[in-house]
Amino acid sequence: MLRKINLTEKFSLINETWSPKIAGQVNDCHVKLAKIKGEFVWHSHESQDEMFLVVSGEMELQTRDRSLILTSGEFVIVPKGVEHRPVALEETCIMLFEPLETVNTGDVEDSHTQKDLEWI
Repeated sequence: MLRKINLTEKFSLINETWSPKIAGQVNDCHVKLAKIKGEFVWHSHESQDEMFLVVSGEMELQTRDRSLILTSGEFVIVPKGVEHRPVALEETCIMLFEPLETVNTGDVEDSHTQKDLEWI
């Protein structure tokens, strides 16, 4: 089925930070939307790459050996196995492209871990 997704509308439905929602599916990958603010947990995904696209705001993507600042319209692909942590000083809206089985906290389980995401 062909359907149009309005990002502004979808982000308005997200009320909490660090709680990704599924907005679509491309082959074996989910298109997830999230609002982020503050620091996330250090984690990695042993067998999945992960793509972060900043829709609005600014985020820092930290790895153990470098850090990248991403602003609206920029994205980064974190290769599988790379330990990383997203950080946002102000509320930031991001889009993630991840394989269907990807858990948001990867190899770490904590209060941010979400295994059964809802669709918006």
